[in-house]
Amino acid sequence: MPRVDDLLRRARAGLPEGEAELLLGHVLERGHAWLFAHGDAAVDDRAAAAFDALLERRRAGEPVAYLTGRRGFWTLDLRVTPATLIPRPETERLVELALERLPAGPCRVADLGTGSGAIALSIARERRDAKVVATDASIAALDVARTNAAEHAIRNVEFRHGDWLAPLAGEHFDVIASNPPYIAEGDPHLVQGDLPHEPPAALASGADGLDAIRAIVGDAPAHLHPGGWLLVEHGLDQGAAVRALLDDARFVDIVTERDLEGRERVSLGRRPA
Repeated sequence: MPRVDDLLRRARAGLPEGEAELLLGHVLERGHAWLFAHGDAAVDDRAAAAFDALLERRRAGEPVAYLTGRRGFWTLDLRVTPATLIPRPETERLVELALERLPAGPCRVADLGTGSGAIALSIARERRDAKVVATDASIAALDVARTNAAEHAIRNVEFRHGDWLAPLAGEHFDVIASNPPYIAEGDPHLVQGDLPHEPPAALASGADGLDAIRAIVGDAPAHLHPGGWLLVEHGLDQGAAVRALLDDARFVDIVTERDLEGRERVSLGRRPA
């Protein structure tokens, strides 16, 4: 039978750093530290074959997150499927900014296009006194988000089916946050990396990528308490356009914040008090 270190040595060729360990750890249900400490451990033929099958799929382009069914985000280990966008580290900036703008005490938050529930669940876990409502047009995505909420025993989130703010009729919130699709249709990036395997509706939005953001910015004021905030993630070259949309919708205190790599990433504005 092959050993752990032999399998990893052969698998690392042609894969980004750390991916072979993630895949083998998934097959063996072991963490990275165990793999490092037990390089001489034998791996039975069935597990080795399962590992080889995952390597073949990965080298064909399937994202690691879909192969393992998991992705870490904020402080959570989340279930993901091809029905959901893969949560990315830059979206943690959106969570951070939303938390900074929540009032003290009980409050209400909406997460639009929740996908795996990454944003909604991260906020809800940090603020147990917040009532979070998460919407998505995909029933399959909502099923994944509900599973993640149950796995982490996060009970202050309600999931609703519908497009953006449509399921929130008559309701008002202190913060509305969204990571909507913002890539232009036909953009060459859509056929690169992990993107061809992710749900198209969660990636692209109109000729300039801003259709979903236009809809959200246009409808959000009617669902915000006076002084409430809207925060939207967007592409690195869309900050000026999103600020203009917020200004047209009569938001104030408009600003674009950068991610950890210095790229414009989240634009936000406040409904006048």
